[in-house]
Amino acid sequence: MAKPTDSDQTLPSLTAALPGNDSGEQLSLTIIFHACTARIGERAVLPWHQQQQQPWILGRLGPAFGRGEVATGLALQDRHVSRRALEFTRSGDRLLLTRPHAASRCRVLGREMSDEVELDREELQRGVPLMLGHSVVLLLRLVSNDTLAVVDDDLGLCGSSYYLQRLRGEILQAADNDVDVLVRGETGTGKELVATAVHRLSMRAAGPMVSVNMAAVSAELAPAALFGTARGAFTGADKATAGYFRQAQGGCLFLDEIGDMPVEVQAQLLRALQQREVQSVGGAIHRVDLRVISATDAALDGEGSDFKAALRHRLGAVDIALLPLREHPEDIGELALACFGESANALQAVALLPDEHSSARAIASWAELFHRLLQHDWPGNVRELENTCRQIVVASAQQLTIPTHIHQRLSKTPALNGSACVAGRRKLRDVGAAEFEQRWGESGFEVMGCARLLRVSRASVYRRIQDSADYRLASQVPLEELGGALANCAGDSATAAQQLRVSHTGLQVVLRNSPLEWH
Repeated sequence: MAKPTDSDQTLPSLTAALPGNDSGEQLSLTIIFHACTARIGERAVLPWHQQQQQPWILGRLGPAFGRGEVATGLALQDRHVSRRALEFTRSGDRLLLTRPHAASRCRVLGREMSDEVELDREELQRGVPLMLGHSVVLLLRLVSNDTLAVVDDDLGLCGSSYYLQRLRGEILQAADNDVDVLVRGETGTGKELVATAVHRLSMRAAGPMVSVNMAAVSAELAPAALFGTARGAFTGADKATAGYFRQAQGGCLFLDEIGDMPVEVQAQLLRALQQREVQSVGGAIHRVDLRVISATDAALDGEGSDFKAALRHRLGAVDIALLPLREHPEDIGELALACFGESANALQAVALLPDEHSSARAIASWAELFHRLLQHDWPGNVRELENTCRQIVVASAQQLTIPTHIHQRLSKTPALNGSACVAGRRKLRDVGAAEFEQRWGESGFEVMGCARLLRVSRASVYRRIQDSADYRLASQVPLEELGGALANCAGDSATAAQQLRVSHTGLQVVLRNSPLEWH
């Protein structure tokens, strides 16, 4: 392998700049896409406070990238990237990026770079997408130089960012303490994954994990659902039921969407948590031994919240806060790769995925896609990314194909240097029928998209659909009606979905599992 000359000062070695060696901040370069997809997620870092005599060089031969505490790593080694692709020069709180004459193509923040680009601290802290040549995508970001414990198990969480390393440590600490846990984060950030990991690693792992969507539990039915019923307690109660608390005996009760729970249920739940005993409807009091893990994407504190403070503090003996995807963009490459791989395996389309032997054209197409994914602000977080990747794989046959609506959405969204403004959550009761109808259509009849546009929870959108005869899910369309719609649309499932006013993605899932013949 050729070595850089003495005049080519590259970024310091990975080991020299890993957390624990220097304090303060450091520039992190993360591989978001590379033809060798196993390298996605690798990083090289540079202490931000380090003084420099010459520009630092990013290119084909340096710096070395790696993972974790790995002492040696490889440079990018991509033949489409120049040996001196970019030069970095720090000036105070700003970083000057210079593209040497005749260097390979480079895009910064989604724009073609001709000679120089200056970045301020705010842009560097948000993250700066870089595309080198037509085959390598990187994220340049100024991050805290944290000292983190190494967690061998990925705990079911995909990503190598400092944030995810820290989150894995918090999960281990929570698992070691048999107290109630509150997991907070926007919709789609992986709250149930975290809850499952805490239970799996805890002393209660051998016990059951009972999951309950609290937004779907009405005030009238809550006592019976949570605490159980005695035989004969009411008309039709011909046998006793245990309720969710007693079903979780010895294990874990996962209360999802806790912030959307009716106010009337909160006092009942607080007493059960404080006393660790429940009274079944019309029956006796029972002691329960369990751990409660709750999750919410709603603000439980502050003005306008009707959530009881006592219950909030009781639920959150341990509080784990999850960041939205836009605040840990380093993980987008690994997450997208995993999502594409899972969908391709499910649809038996693994040949579609890129690797080192793919054609230059295919690699360029995948690099461009990952570059666009990196620039999207992902208001629906990891769940939105999963759905996007799944729809792309479904639309791709022999080669990568991006559906028009996804192409438009990725093209319209602001780059990471834009100010991502996320409005506060609303209650669905404040949404009128006309507004819901408009947003339902704009979202392509997707629950997640409609919830995002309305700034409400997914659970509340599901409730509105359930309570109204005007809306339905793809799974609720009778097969006879579905077959008629496909016949009217010459087998075009996208047009049929529009005609039926249901999600195209959901309809495709139904069709894959139905006896209907379609093309």
